[in-house]
Amino acid sequence: MRLSSRDVSLTAVFAALYVVINVVQMFSIGNPFVSGPVQLRVADCLIALAALLGWPVVFGVTVGCVVSNVLSNMMYFLGPVDIIMGPFANFIAAGLVFLLRRRHLLACVIGALPIGLIVGGYLWWFFDVPEVLALMPAWLGMIVSITISSLIAVAVIGYSLLTILSRPSVIEPLKSRGLKVLAKS
Repeated sequence: MRLSSRDVSLTAVFAALYVVINVVQMFSIGNPFVSGPVQLRVADCLIALAALLGWPVVFGVTVGCVVSNVLSNMMYFLGPVDIIMGPFANFIAAGLVFLLRRRHLLACVIGALPIGLIVGGYLWWFFDVPEVLALMPAWLGMIVSITISSLIAVAVIGYSLLTILSRPSVIEPLKSRGLKVLAKS
């Protein structure tokens, strides 16, 4: 795998987009929806775009998650586990979307699962489970909560965004400007 300067630039754009969307969401809606027990990160919709733009998105949402988690740790100190495991979950999720890119909906659904399993697998140490899921063991309730949130962000919002951006009327101008766009075969 060889990354061009265009790929590095696109990676930086996606990292910045991920951080900006999280910061805007954090200060407009509230931090619990970015780093709490529900964690409906709208920025995770960008993960779906790995099916269209490949490795730059995979690396961009990973780096963006590192920066976002460092920023959110200033409000909720979750420590190194969050700064390491959250981006790892995003890397796996975006990597799966990239690998399954020929089947967009399946890729987005499967891509949402690692976030729920990995992030939900440790987040219950720091937060109480949402009341709706309180009848389950805490670890399972948190995994279910984060998985549902991730499915909304990646498989609903992200898939919708991917579908819109996969139209020939969008892809052709991107290709004409030199971007490597992965067409669905």
